[in-house]
Amino acid sequence: MIIVTTNEIGGQEIKTVKGLVQGSTVQSKHVGRDIGASLKTLVGGEIRGYSDLMKEAREQALARMVKEAEGLGANAIIGMRYQTAQIMESAAEVVAYGTAVVVE
Repeated sequence: MIIVTTNEIGGQEIKTVKGLVQGSTVQSKHVGRDIGASLKTLVGGEIRGYSDLMKEAREQALARMVKEAEGLGANAIIGMRYQTAQIMESAAEVVAYGTAVVVE
């Protein structure tokens, strides 16, 4: 599966547009991560536990989007984007979306 953030793929011709595809996941914080994050805010720097959590969420959302595109018979996704939203105080949603296409 070719995935790009642009609306075209260099050297490829879009033969068919299959439509919008998306994948999402909602992840919640872990108490252990919260304690570590609280301590980290005292000294500053990256909060590694949350960075890892968001990376896992992006990967899961991306995989779900790809599965949807494959189900439509697409071999590429153009205009791919991520979006995040806080669902509640301790949970965030990550959405991956784009346009499924068939390219040659």
